[in-house]
Amino acid sequence: MTAETQPRPAPVSFARAFRFWLWLGFVSFGGPAGQIAVMHAELVERRRWISERRFLHALNYCMVLPGPEAQQLATYIGWLLHGTRGGIAAGALFVLPSLAILIGLTWAYLAFGQVPVIAGILYGIKPAVTAIVVHAAWRIGKRALNNAALWAIAAAAFVAIFVLHLPFPLIVIGAAVLGFVGGRIAPERFKTGGGHGRAKAGSAPSLIDDDTVVAHAGYRTARLVSVLLVGLALWASVYLGLVASLGLDNPITRMAGFFSAAALVTFGGAYAVLPYVFESAVNQFRWLSATQMIDGLALGETTPGPLIMIVAFVGFVGGWQTDALAAALGPGHRLASAALAACVATWFTFLPSFVFILAGGPLVEATRDSLSLTAPLTGITAAVVGVILNLALFFAFHVLWPAGFDGRFEWPAALIGAAALVALLQARLGVPKLIGLCALAGLAIEFGQR
Repeated sequence: MTAETQPRPAPVSFARAFRFWLWLGFVSFGGPAGQIAVMHAELVERRRWISERRFLHALNYCMVLPGPEAQQLATYIGWLLHGTRGGIAAGALFVLPSLAILIGLTWAYLAFGQVPVIAGILYGIKPAVTAIVVHAAWRIGKRALNNAALWAIAAAAFVAIFVLHLPFPLIVIGAAVLGFVGGRIAPERFKTGGGHGRAKAGSAPSLIDDDTVVAHAGYRTARLVSVLLVGLALWASVYLGLVASLGLDNPITRMAGFFSAAALVTFGGAYAVLPYVFESAVNQFRWLSATQMIDGLALGETTPGPLIMIVAFVGFVGGWQTDALAAALGPGHRLASAALAACVATWFTFLPSFVFILAGGPLVEATRDSLSLTAPLTGITAAVVGVILNLALFFAFHVLWPAGFDGRFEWPAALIGAAALVALLQARLGVPKLIGLCALAGLAIEFGQR
């Protein structure tokens, strides 16, 4: 039997899809590239729930949006399979396991962070995270910077954030404008190829194939308006509830406002928006220290789910250290305060992603292969390379000179970071294995110095 003559897969029940999304939420390590690869292998190749072309079309749309593209892709495919409830289930289950794990790990970090075992693990993981960020800049730059114009945008973005200290949202807007103008003046320099390959010829039929009409995916203006209104109502009800119960100046209420704004400028993935989160959470609001921010990214790399889930860590630490519920419940509710802050940060970070998919999905299905934002996206992607390079330098400084340039240089950490970078570039070692090996190296160094 040839691939073309294989039968189309049977319809997938919501319960079966729910079990798959739950499983994915616990195994989605490796960042967006790894998560997208797992979904492609499972949904396109193994289960054949969606065709290659439809998968890539959905992915291209998610790449245009702010927010975590892998989580949005899961939401999109869940919506195609089972409508609104399918999209909500897929997107939520992509996040909830990570939220629960991060709350537990962050509590352990704050309560037992000075225990030698924990300290040794973090000592090994932090230089590995620095190497991962450098590798991310190299990987994105290799794909995105294919001409002098894009190199110039990347360099300008680096200067803007590293030298001029311009805010990240302003850099995103500027890059988008340059991309839009460049697409009109020199379209050949601002074309994007989608970057994810082509559909395979002679492939077996899928449940949602290239020409499959999905009844609930048709565009209706009334539905678009209703989704936007429901999304706005969900945002406003939670935010106003926090204001009414805690007040405008409470750290948790401020987190709701900040992460709502951050969710709208997370173009280019978590690595690109982290400088913005760092600047605000560490320097402006002082919810946590720079060292804690690096530790949070290290913890985020060890858990499944989107890397932007570091917002849960930021929220938990901020809620813990400020005891944000003290005024409402009295002092001594640090754990409840921290857990609520982590949930608030997660809610306001991911709510826009659901609205983008559930509102925009029908439009994308109706205009397949005719997205008009590729030139601005190309400009943003180029700028992201410069921003990520700035982030890598920031991490390297705090890892290698934890006490500043006047302190000692951490040669063991430098060796771990260099070995990790070689493993990523040459051996193509997966992130979970890399983190595990570097954690063991950190433990060996910690106990070897005793």
